Amino acid sequence: MSNSITQPVIDPAAGPAAALPAASTARIGGDIDYERFLDCVHCGLCTAACPTYLETGDENNGPRGRIYLMRSVVDGRLDLTPKVEGHLDLCLDCRACETACPSGVQYGRLIEPFRASQRRADAALNRAKNQDWFHRTILYGIFPFAGRMRAALVPARLMQWLKIDRLLETTGMTRLLPQRLQRMQSFLPKLQPGGSRLPDFLPAIGPKRARVALFTGCVADAVFRHTHWATARVLQQNGCEVVVPRQQVCCGAIHYHSGADLPAMELAKTNAAAFDAAGVDAVIVNVAGCGSMLKDYGHIAHELEPQNAALHESLARCASKMRDVSEFLAELGLIPPRGEIKLRAVYQDACHLVHAQRIREQPRELLAAIPGLELVPMAEPEICCGAAGSYNLTEPEMSDRLAKRKLENLLATNPQAIITANVGCSMQIQSSLRRAGREIWVAHPMELLDLSYRGLKPPVPS
Repeated sequence: MSNSITQPVIDPAAGPAAALPAASTARIGGDIDYERFLDCVHCGLCTAACPTYLETGDENNGPRGRIYLMRSVVDGRLDLTPKVEGHLDLCLDCRACETACPSGVQYGRLIEPFRASQRRADAALNRAKNQDWFHRTILYGIFPFAGRMRAALVPARLMQWLKIDRLLETTGMTRLLPQRLQRMQSFLPKLQPGGSRLPDFLPAIGPKRARVALFTGCVADAVFRHTHWATARVLQQNGCEVVVPRQQVCCGAIHYHSGADLPAMELAKTNAAAFDAAGVDAVIVNVAGCGSMLKDYGHIAHELEPQNAALHESLARCASKMRDVSEFLAELGLIPPRGEIKLRAVYQDACHLVHAQRIREQPRELLAAIPGLELVPMAEPEICCGAAGSYNLTEPEMSDRLAKRKLENLLATNPQAIITANVGCSMQIQSSLRRAGREIWVAHPMELLDLSYRGLKPPVPS
């Protein structure tokens, strides 16, 4: 597939209704299944799990408040004013409220299509927030394409190698950049050598137990390719043939979560075709945010093209094969690694793993199999770190508050390593550690398993 996927341009002259799908009404959110709003009984148990409510104490910044706001807009009882939009935009979409909810409210199936409907209506009036230079050029033009990301990071790698980045920060010259570019620069981790591109096929080590595909994504492949290699080697050690389809593309989360649903659907269709052709038992994902999006393909197809039964079947079949790597290895049965790693580590739950995918114990069980590794618990393990995809770029004040809260809880465990299964969390935590002047290794669970299988030591002081 060519790197030509862009935000769809809707003719402003066509009017608001023309920007909405045929199955919806012209009212923002009118295409959402109304019963999903009624599932919420306003008990308030979700508020204690919501990061933005915990920080602000404002009912409008909690899940039941936001559901009430969205429902009021759909009912026509409330205009979508900038103030209402602000409360909705402040939502991280971390889905912690779903874990806490006793009524099974599918909050993600409310906030995400509502945002998409809102952006379509905005685009029809030529005022869409996701049509600015940052969304067009950075979020949609570079981030979803691993090749473009790698090219864009060449100067950053050179500056890190020459330590020019430290000089620019020390002298304050980075403040000359636009605010969002400043933020991007501050979140960029120390770029590790990622190695060569993964081959199309990696054989199983020992008796073959499964044939799987590895999802490589976009930002993850450009910045954390070393994690992909570690994941592939761990899968090989567990008797898996690993294929890496070249036709795969970004999962679409960058677009979908910012309301650009049409290009997200095109990416989903491309991935469905690529992984269907691979003929595998499962598609392995090592990024929590990507895994959540990929597993939601079937739901998204129903939302965006409700009459297209063939598309529903194709994307639902694709989604049914998606497995987080820790989930898959726990189901398969881990071949225990033997290399000792004497390390005091804390595991940080990625929101889209623990809440959206309900994967909590599997990563801990896999890590517990590593000889010598000590896992210590932390306070508020399931409260979002504030990364939330591009949230740390679009809502910097709240993101920083949550990052500070998370860092305090992490450091209270006195860890030698912080383990997390999402690239956004890793970048957010690494940035927070740099600002605090702390050097602590941040790694993916597969990196520790890989080191143990290979008999290597982690890059931390002994």
